[in-house]
Amino acid sequence: MATLKIEHAHLVVTMDDARLRIPDGGVYIKDRVIEAIGATDTLPREADETLNARGLLLLPGLVNTHHHLYQTLTRALPGTQDVGLFSWLKILYPIWARLSAEAVYVSAGVGLAELLLSGCTTTSDHLYIFPNDARLDDEIRAAQELGIRFHATRGSMSLGESQGGLPPDRIVESEPHILQDTRRVIETYHDPEPYAMLRIGVAPCSPFSVTQELMRASAELARAYGVRLHTHLAETRDENAYCLEAVGKRPVDYAESLGWLGDDVWFAHGVHINGKEIAQLAATRTGIAHCPSSNMRLASGIAPVRAYLDAGVPVGLGVDGSASNDSSHMLAEARIALLLQRVLGNPAGLTSEEALWIATRGGAEVLGRDDIGQLAPGKAADLIGLRLDSLSYAGAAPHDAPAATVLCAPQNVDLAIINGRVIVQDGSLLTADLPVLIEHHNRIAGQLVA
Repeated sequence: MATLKIEHAHLVVTMDDARLRIPDGGVYIKDRVIEAIGATDTLPREADETLNARGLLLLPGLVNTHHHLYQTLTRALPGTQDVGLFSWLKILYPIWARLSAEAVYVSAGVGLAELLLSGCTTTSDHLYIFPNDARLDDEIRAAQELGIRFHATRGSMSLGESQGGLPPDRIVESEPHILQDTRRVIETYHDPEPYAMLRIGVAPCSPFSVTQELMRASAELARAYGVRLHTHLAETRDENAYCLEAVGKRPVDYAESLGWLGDDVWFAHGVHINGKEIAQLAATRTGIAHCPSSNMRLASGIAPVRAYLDAGVPVGLGVDGSASNDSSHMLAEARIALLLQRVLGNPAGLTSEEALWIATRGGAEVLGRDDIGQLAPGKAADLIGLRLDSLSYAGAAPHDAPAATVLCAPQNVDLAIINGRVIVQDGSLLTADLPVLIEHHNRIAGQLVA
C-alpha cells in the first residue's frame, strides 16, 4: 500500500472527540486511511512520499451538506438579485428548463472546483430538475474526475402549476419515472462501505413541488435500499403558509406524517421552526443543513442554530445553490454562520470552534458518516492545509490560528488531500484545467440565458 506523510505543520487541529491540537504535527497515511497522527517526531520515518507542511494549519476536510451545482450557470442574474424565494424560482424555472447533460456536467465541474479550493473534501448535491437529456450521472462524472467525495441526491419535482404546485408543468416528471430512475442510480452508483467516495440519496425537492404520495414512496424506497433522505423544509414563511393551506399542517408536522423524520433524514434550511419542532428534530436525530448566505440573500430569515445545537439537533453547513449565494466557499459559509447567530444579540451565539465543528463533524453526522470530518487513526485521509503567513491572517495567526480561518477574510486552501490523494497543492487544483473549464462554463451560461 502507498504511504504518505505530512510533517512539520504549524498546528494540526484534529476535531476528534478530545479536540486535540498538535503543534509541529503531522499525519501518516496508508493508502486512503489515516494510520497515525501526532507530533512530527513521533510519526513513522519512512514513507513513499513526504510533504513538508511547515507554515500550514492542518484541518479535517470540510463537509458541505447542501448544494445545487447546476446553479453556477445563473449566478448574479438580473431580475433575480432582489426578490424572495418563490419569485426567484418562478424567474429561474424557465431558464433551467433549457439545461442539458453538458450543462449539468460543466456546471458541476465549476461548483466542485470552487468547493475544493475552499477546503471542502466531501459534498452533497441536490439535483431535482432533469430537462432534455440531463441525468444525475452527468454531475457524478464531474465529481469522479475532480476527485471529491460525493453524496449525489436524486431530486424530483412532480407537482406542476396545474396541480397547485410552484414549478411549470413542462419541467416536472411523472412519479413512476422518478421512482424508476431513483432505483437505477442507487443500484448503479451507491457505495455503502466505509470510506466510500460516492453515495446516493433520495431527495424530492420540496413540499410545494411534489405530491404527498411521492414523499411517502420516496421514503419507502430510500429505506428499502438503506440510503438517506433529503429535502428542503421550512425555508420561508411562504412555505409554512403553503403547507398550512394545502395540508393543514406546518412543515415539520407534515414531514412527520409522511415518515420524513429520523436519523436517516436531513433537511435544507429549517429557518422557520418553533421550539416544539426543534424538540421533534432532536428526539428523532433529524439533521439540518444550515445555509446562512442563501437565507440572507433571499431574505428568508435566520435559522435558530444556537437552539438547534443546544437541543442536540445534528447541524451541518451548506453553501446552497450558487444562484442564491452566489459562491461555493465553505470557509466563507462558516464565517457567515458565526456572524449571523451573533447579530441576534448574543456575542457568543456561535463560537469559531463551533463554526468549524459544524463544518466538519456536524456535516459528517448529517450525512450519516463516522469515517470523515476528523483527523484520527482509522478515519478517511481527507485533510486541508491553509498558509498562515497570508496577509489576511497577519496579526491573527500567532494568537489563534483556527479562529483566524473563521474570523478573518475567507481564504482558499494551499493543500487538500482526499482519500489519500493530493488534489490541491500549493494552492492549485490538480484535477481540472480551470481556464478551459471556466471558458466552457461561461459559454453555456450565456447560451442558457440568451
